[in-house]
Amino acid sequence: MGFYDYKAVKMNGQEVSMEEYKGKVVLVVNTASKCGFTPQLKGLQELYDKYHEQGLEILGFPCNQFANQDPGDNKEISEFCSLNYGVTFTMFEKIDVNGDDAHPLYKFLKEEKHGLMKNIKWNFEKFLIDKDGNVVERFGSTKTPEKIEDDVKKLL
Repeated sequence: MGFYDYKAVKMNGQEVSMEEYKGKVVLVVNTASKCGFTPQLKGLQELYDKYHEQGLEILGFPCNQFANQDPGDNKEISEFCSLNYGVTFTMFEKIDVNGDDAHPLYKFLKEEKHGLMKNIKWNFEKFLIDKDGNVVERFGSTKTPEKIEDDVKKLL
């Protein structure tokens, strides 16, 4: 199976196939509302605003597996992201990224790109997928959206 074979549910309850993103550069990020890295939402939105017209999609997946930093329900998370950071890129329902209940998309992403540790270490890890659905890069939480802009531009 490849990236385009997976599905996920948006905040509005609509199931989406990753196939909808064929021909786009996609950045998949596990987010959290109460994390030291939460301000990266601003940088992600700026990246989205700058490159969406050229084919960039950002997919946010809230997760509460790291120090209980996203305890709210989907509605609260969605409102927080919109009101505090002006998020307009696609946000999906809260998921697990590690363990037995990890979302199948995240199981795939971790299998495709893992370093010394396969599991997601913290909030705001990022996976960069090219226009053909290949997972080309994985960035740790400390790698800000500004620092991966050149990687995104190369794929557009």
